[in-house]
Amino acid sequence: MLNIKTDIHSISDFKRKTPDFVKRLKKTGKPVVLTMNGRAEVVVQDAESYQNMLDILERVKDIDAIREGLSDIELGNTLSLDAFDKEMKRRHPVLKRK
Repeated sequence: MLNIKTDIHSISDFKRKTPDFVKRLKKTGKPVVLTMNGRAEVVVQDAESYQNMLDILERVKDIDAIREGLSDIELGNTLSLDAFDKEMKRRHPVLKRK
């Protein structure tokens, strides 16, 4: 959760104290919002936390795809393997070769 008292800083402050910010980012794993002319412009985060966020996002996407597939099954929006094979061969003639 973002804390507006401790997690929002100017880009100028970040430039002056970059090593301190990097230590803090690594220690806390929390991102920092950097402002320019009083407006939020960028978010800075340590690499490990960023990778963790990407991994979580990928899992969420996988779970969403699984839910969509299960919903399709429940709604009957499916094809038999034979029908799927015929449709793919119709759409992609290169698949007809064996």
